[in-house]
Amino acid sequence: MRFSATFKAIAQLLTPKRLAILEAILIGLVAALAAVLLKESIHWLGSWRLKEALILPIWLLIPTLGLGGGLLVGLLVERVAPEALGSGVPQVKAALAYVPIPLNLRVAVVKLVSTTLALGSGFALGREGPTIQIGAALAAQLSRWLPSSPEHRRQLIAAGAAAGLAASFDAPIAGVMFVLEELLQDFSNLTLGTAILASFIGGVTSRILAGPNLHLGVNPLSYHTNFSPAEIPFFLVLGVLTGVLSTVFNHGILYSIRWSRRTLRMSPMWRIGLAGLVSGTVIAFLPVPFRDSYTLEVFLTSGQADWRMAIFAFLVQFGLTLVACSVEVPGGLFVPSMILGASLGNLVGLADRALLGGEPVLYALAGMGAFLGASARVPITAIVIVFEITTNFNLVLPLMISAVTAYLVAERLFPGSIYTHLLELKGINIEPAVVQDGLWARLTAADVMQQKVETLSSQMTLDEVIQAFSRSHHRGFPVVDDSRLVGIVTLTDLDKVAQRQLPGTAVLKDIMTPQPITVSPPDTLSHVLYLLSRYKLSRLPVTDHRKLVGIITRSDILQVESDQLRGGVDRPGQRAAPSYVVYQTQAPAIGRGRLLLPLSNPQTANRMLQLAFAIAQERHYEVECLQVIPVPRHTSPAETDVSTTLSRRLLKQAVRQGNAKHIPVHTQIRASQSIDQAILETITERHIDLLLMGWKGSTSTPGRIFGDVVDTIIRQASCDVVLVKLGETAGTPLLAASDPAAANDHTQPAVNWNRWLLPIAGGPNSQHALKLLPALVTLSQNPEIRLCQVFHPSDETQSQILLEEDANFLKQRLQTSVITLPVCANSVSDAVIDMAQKDQCDVIVVGASREGLLQQAIQGNIPEKITRNCDCTVILVRKAIVSDA
Repeated sequence: MRFSATFKAIAQLLTPKRLAILEAILIGLVAALAAVLLKESIHWLGSWRLKEALILPIWLLIPTLGLGGGLLVGLLVERVAPEALGSGVPQVKAALAYVPIPLNLRVAVVKLVSTTLALGSGFALGREGPTIQIGAALAAQLSRWLPSSPEHRRQLIAAGAAAGLAASFDAPIAGVMFVLEELLQDFSNLTLGTAILASFIGGVTSRILAGPNLHLGVNPLSYHTNFSPAEIPFFLVLGVLTGVLSTVFNHGILYSIRWSRRTLRMSPMWRIGLAGLVSGTVIAFLPVPFRDSYTLEVFLTSGQADWRMAIFAFLVQFGLTLVACSVEVPGGLFVPSMILGASLGNLVGLADRALLGGEPVLYALAGMGAFLGASARVPITAIVIVFEITTNFNLVLPLMISAVTAYLVAERLFPGSIYTHLLELKGINIEPAVVQDGLWARLTAADVMQQKVETLSSQMTLDEVIQAFSRSHHRGFPVVDDSRLVGIVTLTDLDKVAQRQLPGTAVLKDIMTPQPITVSPPDTLSHVLYLLSRYKLSRLPVTDHRKLVGIITRSDILQVESDQLRGGVDRPGQRAAPSYVVYQTQAPAIGRGRLLLPLSNPQTANRMLQLAFAIAQERHYEVECLQVIPVPRHTSPAETDVSTTLSRRLLKQAVRQGNAKHIPVHTQIRASQSIDQAILETITERHIDLLLMGWKGSTSTPGRIFGDVVDTIIRQASCDVVLVKLGETAGTPLLAASDPAAANDHTQPAVNWNRWLLPIAGGPNSQHALKLLPALVTLSQNPEIRLCQVFHPSDETQSQILLEEDANFLKQRLQTSVITLPVCANSVSDAVIDMAQKDQCDVIVVGASREGLLQQAIQGNIPEKITRNCDCTVILVRKAIVSDA
C-alpha cells in the first residue's frame, strides 16, 4: 500500500522519540475524525427517524426501522467483521493482553457503519464504547504500516482507545484514565506520554469540529452547585443504591447474552433484526423524551423529572439495554449506565429536596458517575468524565463519595468489570501478570536465543558457501572469524553471485553483509522484535562485545511466548516450534460451543464429518475442521513452504456438507513439527469444547497405548475428547470431483450403524458417554441400544439401579427400546468383546470411568484389547479435565 510505504520512509528519518510523537498525533487526529463522523452520522439518522415519526404512523415507522436497521447491522457484521459485535471495549482489552483478536481498518470501518445503523435505528446504547474500538483498530492498522515491537504496538493501541474515548466524551483526561485504569494498567513513561498526547489531540480536534459531545439538560458553564456536609448521607445512599443495581445490571447483561445464545438459534442478522423490532415496538409507545438515549439524558439532567418519571426512565433504559446487549448489537454501555445512574440520582435528589431542600440535578450528575464507575469498575474515570463535562469543581466531592461507595459495594457483590465478564463468556480469561508485566519486557534475548549456531568463515569460497546452504535448512548464516562476528550471509546475498557473475573461487567476504544488526544478551524481546520488524529480518545474531554467543529468530520468540503462557519451561528451545496457520476460513460464530475435528485420512473423513455434524446439531455447536501438515523438526513451520492444495480441497468439501446441514464450519491448515502440539494449540486458541478425532485402535510404539498423538491428547487436552476407531466397513471416501452427485448427497449415511453397545460403570466419563449417545444414534436408521454393566464375581450387591436409570434416560431421549444386560465376569474387556461378537454390534461406546476404566485404559488393557479383537467401530469418551484446585 502507498500509505504503508510512505509511513515506512518517514519512520526511517525519525528518531524513536520523534516517531512516537508523530504516531500519537496521527492516532489522535484519525480517532477524532472517526468519532466526529460517527457522532454526526448517528445524529443525522436519529434526527431523521424522530422527524419522520411526527409525520408517519409511529406505530409502523419505528418498529420497521428497528427491524430493518437490525437486519442490516447483523448482515454487515456477520459477513464482513464478526469482531465488531458488542461494545468493543472487551475486544480492545483482550488485544492489549496479547489475545489474538483482529484490530484493523476493516474492523474500524464495519464498527463505524454498524454502530451508526444500530443507534440511528433506535437501539438503546451509546457510541462511546465503539469509538474506543474504532480508535484502537485504527491505531493497530497504523502500527502495521510502521513496524514496531509488540509492546510498542500495544501502547499505540492503548493510545488509540484513549483518543477515541476523549473524542467521544470531549474529555481528554478521562480518555487517559480509562486506558490506565481498565485497559492497560501500565503507568510507564512511554505509555503515559503516548496516551496523553493522542487523547489531547483527539479531544481538541473533536471539540473544534463538532463542539461538545455529550448532551446535558444543564449548561455546564452557568450551572453552580451548593454542597453541604448534611447531604453526605444522601450521597452514601446513592452510592449503595447504584452499587447494588449496577451489579444487577451486569448480571442482567450476562444472563441475557446466555439466554439469547441458548434460545435464539439463528444467525446474527435475524437475532439483531428481531431485537430491533422489539426495541422499536416498545419505543413507539413511549413519550417523546424516551425515544432516543441522548434526548433521555437531557431530560434526566434538566431537573424536570419527578419520581415516577425517574423510575419509569430507569426501567425503560434497563430493559431496552438488555434487549440490545442480548444479541450483542454494536454499541456502548457508557451512555446506558449514565442514564441509569441519572435516574437513580434523581430519585435520591428528590428525597433530599423534600427533606433538606437539595438539588436533584446534582444527584443526577453524581449518579451518572457512580453507576458508570461501579458497572465498569472505573471510579476514577467516571469521576473525571463527569467533571470534564460539567467543569464544575463543586461536583468532585459528591462524585467521589457516590462513585467510591458504589465501586466498593459492586466489587463486593460481583468482582470484576462487565467487560472482563463479557470476555469470560467468550472463553477468554486474561491473566493479570500478562497485562501488568508484559511478556516482551520481562524476557531477554538470552532467555530465547539458540546457543549452538552454525557459522561460516569469510574466507570460504562461494562454491563452498553454496554447498553449505544446500546441506542445511537455514536460510542465513553468521560469518565469524576468530570468534568475532564480521558479517552475515543469506540466500538473498547469493543472488549477487549471478548478478555480478562472480566465479566460484571468489570468497564469501565479497557478498556477505558486513557489520550486521545485532542484539546483546540483556536486550528485551520488545527491542528484538522491534529490530526484526523494522529492518524486515528473520534472525538476529546475539553478540557480547562482538563475540557471537547465539542467534535468535522469530520462531524462537513465538515458541517462548507459547511456553510462558502455558506455565513456562526451563529451556523453551528444546520444545517443538509453535505451529503456524497457513490457511484459515471463518463461518458465523452462532453456536453455543465449538467442536474440533482434525482431518487426516480422506478415506475416513466422510464418516468423521457425519459424526461431528450429528454432535454439533444436537448440542448446537460450530465445527472447526483442522488439517495438520507435518514439517521436519529442524525446520521452522513459519518459514517452511508447504502445499495445501489437497488439504484445502478436503476442507472445502467439509464446508459444503456443513452448509447443507446449516452448521457453521470453520477451517484451518497448520504447519507443525508436532501434530499433537498443533491440536493442543488449536484447542486453546479456538476455545474448543469437544475434540473428535480418529484413532487407529492400536499402536506398535513401545510405551504408548493409543499412539504418539492420541496418548498426548487424552492426557493433556482440557476439553471433552471423543476418540473414534472406525470399523473395517465404516470408512468411505469424502467424494469430490470424482463423483459430484455423491459428494452433494449429505442425507444418506456411509454405512449402517444400528446395533449399539454401551458398557457403563457409573463414573463421570461413563455418564458423559451416555449423554453423547442420543446425538450419535441419529446416524442410525433402526437403532438398537444395549446397555451392559459388568459385575465382578466378588461383588455381592450387584445392584442394577444404575443400569435401569440409564436405560430410562435413553428411552426418554430416543423414544426407542433399550436392552439392559447385567453381566458377571472377571474381565470387563472380555465380557464386552463377547457381547459385541455375540450380538454382532456395529458400535461400542466406551466411557472410561475415573477410577476404573480410565486407569486400565492408560495401562493398555480395555480399549486396546477391545479394538484388537473387534472389527466394529469403537468410540472412547473422556470428559473434560477439571483441575482439583
